[in-house]
Amino acid sequence: MEKIPLAKLHHFQKEPHLLGNFTIRDIAKLLVQIPMVQELHRHDFYFVLALERSSGQHHIDFTPYPVGDHCVFFMRPGQVHDLQLDQGSTGFVMQFTSDFFDNCSMDSKLLLRSCSNTHLYTFDPSSFGPVIAPLHAMLNEFTLKRPGYEKMIKAHLDIFLIELLRQQQAKVPNPKGPNLYPLERLEAFLELLETHLATRKKVSDYAEMLNLSTYQLNSITKAGLGKTCSQVINDQVILESKRLLLATSNQVKEIAYGLGYEDVSYFIRFFKKQTGHSPDAYRQNFA
Repeated sequence: MEKIPLAKLHHFQKEPHLLGNFTIRDIAKLLVQIPMVQELHRHDFYFVLALERSSGQHHIDFTPYPVGDHCVFFMRPGQVHDLQLDQGSTGFVMQFTSDFFDNCSMDSKLLLRSCSNTHLYTFDPSSFGPVIAPLHAMLNEFTLKRPGYEKMIKAHLDIFLIELLRQQQAKVPNPKGPNLYPLERLEAFLELLETHLATRKKVSDYAEMLNLSTYQLNSITKAGLGKTCSQVINDQVILESKRLLLATSNQVKEIAYGLGYEDVSYFIRFFKKQTGHSPDAYRQNFA
């Protein structure tokens, strides 16, 4: 089964170093001679693009996002994107694997998952300073590699994530503060969904894995995402279907089988009900 090209973190590293699961680079230095152009591909790591000044084009999971000044793009492992950054762009590109957070606290892991659920953050010039400052510090630590630099990078990464979360909370303030338990369960559900999508599509399956009732799980997804659990599962199936339809030449039956549908006709009906197009028509109209 043909797959979307997968970019691994070591592809972007010129030499091995202690932080083999983390890298950060100055975008201006990358664009000295030519623009940055990345064709459609999938990452196996988190990808963060923080832009002070920029122009170009960016699509994440086939959705176009404006590229401009004072913005941050955040992508999770498994997502697909294509990117063009014009010369003259400034900022940072940061990439790290899930393993980088293995020894971090649960608070740090929740911060990461919460922030990575939003793909584009935009700021005005005055509020962008606190967001970009931790990235300057991380690049300095990453470059000099003084004693304790890995801990310093993780500390500055936490600060960066907190600043992003503050941006979100400022738009939708919660005077009582966040309830961490539903958020933790929601993040756990989303991680399980990414792992088991091809084999488990029932709400009851995920509720059982999380030691929740289906009612509790539906309440959590409605509060956190505004959708029932079933809608979240269906949306993820359709998103992965679109990724495979537009980024590979796989036949529809291969895509259906890969997503766990033995009945190809049922998959086609399901896709058309959700999108208004048959898989073949979607590929022809949007490729």
